[in-house]
Amino acid sequence: MQHILLVEDDPSLAKNLKELLEADGYQTTLATNLKAALDAIANEGFDLVLADIALPDGSGYSICTAAKRQAETPVIFLTASDDEASVVTGLDLGADDYIVKPFRPMELLSRIKAALRRSGKLQSVFTVGDLRIDTVRATVHKGQREVYLSALEYKILLVFVNNRGTVLTRDRLLNAIWDIAGEYVNDNTLTVYIKRLREKIEDDPQNPGIIKTVRGLGYRVDG
Repeated sequence: MQHILLVEDDPSLAKNLKELLEADGYQTTLATNLKAALDAIANEGFDLVLADIALPDGSGYSICTAAKRQAETPVIFLTASDDEASVVTGLDLGADDYIVKPFRPMELLSRIKAALRRSGKLQSVFTVGDLRIDTVRATVHKGQREVYLSALEYKILLVFVNNRGTVLTRDRLLNAIWDIAGEYVNDNTLTVYIKRLREKIEDDPQNPGIIKTVRGLGYRVDG
């Protein structure tokens, strides 16, 4: 599981981002100011840093410098400022990407994966039973046969694979996938898509061995 340092001083945004990252399978440590972020970088190892630039006790640019000096850790800046000078400064310091608020959650997750992939920190092939999921090629094979999934089915499968061994509630699944189709996905739609996904990847969809139902709680995929 990749470990992300999230540096954001806005309580509401920090909470939503942390939930988004954890729903997508990332261990997430939150720092709400520059000092806490620099302390975390000095004492822990991170696979990626996602940092606001304007912090109450200083500039997020210092975080980028520290992260790059520590272990060439990928850094993505989140900022409300889109002026050219800010962008150039961030990139000149070695930042891997620069995202202006407000942003789309799925675009952010995609950029995080791209930065991790470029740095060699992202596992690209996963196996669950006789399933093989290649996230670089976006393909799924069951044994030797390729399984063709819709965008939403594929996203649901990735959420499960990134959270193997963890019980995922329906609310957590809905929060992770709500905007893949550009609109809110309701509870009934989720039921339909999990049924379709099981029909494509399970040996016996009526008695699933991959996506297991945990009664009263949600679903779980084991490693």
